[in-house]
Amino acid sequence: MHLIQISIASRFIRQRQNACLLKILEKEQDSSDMFMVDGGHSLAHLSLLQDDAFQYRTVSVEHLQDMQDYMDALRRKGLFSTNSVFRSYVDNKSFKVPQDFPDAKSIIVVAVYVPLASVNVHYQNQIHKILIPPNYRVQDFTTEQLRTTIAKKVVTQNGYRIEGSRNRLFLKHLAVRSGLAEYGRNNICYVKGMGSMLSLYAFFTDYAFKEDHWREVCMMEFCRSCRICINECLTHAISDGRFVIDVERCVSLYNEIVGEIPGWIPVRAHNALIGCLRCQLRCPANKEVVSRAVELGNLTESETSSILECAGNDDVVIALCEKLKVSTPEAARNDLPVFSRNLKMLLEAIQGHAYDKVRNSPAASQSGH
Repeated sequence: MHLIQISIASRFIRQRQNACLLKILEKEQDSSDMFMVDGGHSLAHLSLLQDDAFQYRTVSVEHLQDMQDYMDALRRKGLFSTNSVFRSYVDNKSFKVPQDFPDAKSIIVVAVYVPLASVNVHYQNQIHKILIPPNYRVQDFTTEQLRTTIAKKVVTQNGYRIEGSRNRLFLKHLAVRSGLAEYGRNNICYVKGMGSMLSLYAFFTDYAFKEDHWREVCMMEFCRSCRICINECLTHAISDGRFVIDVERCVSLYNEIVGEIPGWIPVRAHNALIGCLRCQLRCPANKEVVSRAVELGNLTESETSSILECAGNDDVVIALCEKLKVSTPEAARNDLPVFSRNLKMLLEAIQGHAYDKVRNSPAASQSGH
């Protein structure tokens, strides 16, 4: 059985993660309260994440070669797509100790809970609830805050270096191998209490943990007799035959970059502003977390029109950054073509579904329509 998590969304959101900076006031700290991060800089002034907002596991860097061998074997067997977009996401990843941190002894892999979100889109005098997957939202914390949280709540001892992986690792595979997560049949990783609504991070440190949570690759037990995600995937990216999804049939590969969406993808396959949630929304492992979805607010008719018309005005920047939380002021105008195209397709899918429901209703049948 071969399992690999295809991390398409991570590239998109990581580019924006550090741009979502909070206004944090620095204050003097006693040197005994300082933690060394990336060459000795103190992050003691940053606020910490709450305990219930994240989970973590630790593994020794000695396991990096095992994970690299696993990935190399998948490549040799032809299970890595040759799609140029996908390869641009994964070809720079490898399981190695950073060259500038040869003394690293452990890896801390962290899952931060990010609830599913929705926004009410006002369009042609109707209101449509549009979903936004967690892994595309700009978070309300910085990676620096997360690092100082790890320093104080996980490492807990002064003087140790903690450095982010800089998206060089296959984070979801690492999360599964560390025991933090389990794979679903859809190749997405799930964390207890979070389902698949999360964002993953990894940190190298020269602190040697006593606990090494290493384990073999595993899939959630009930996935073995469940076919929900297979049936829900309209593009047949998920199959019984293998546990590495067919990346080139995954909607997310196409709707997070500029360009035309392939004609073979059915309109009704579009279900979120960006990315795809079809295999996750009805997943039993997500039943509770989907019910905890948060509402981000409303897009006015004017804001919706501005996005659809790809107008790079201030309304669009406000809508993408402050309401949808899918971009930053610096990137919003460059991101606009993607969101404009996706919103058009999504509204078309929603309106087409509504038309089909009316056409197939008992009242329509009785009236001869």
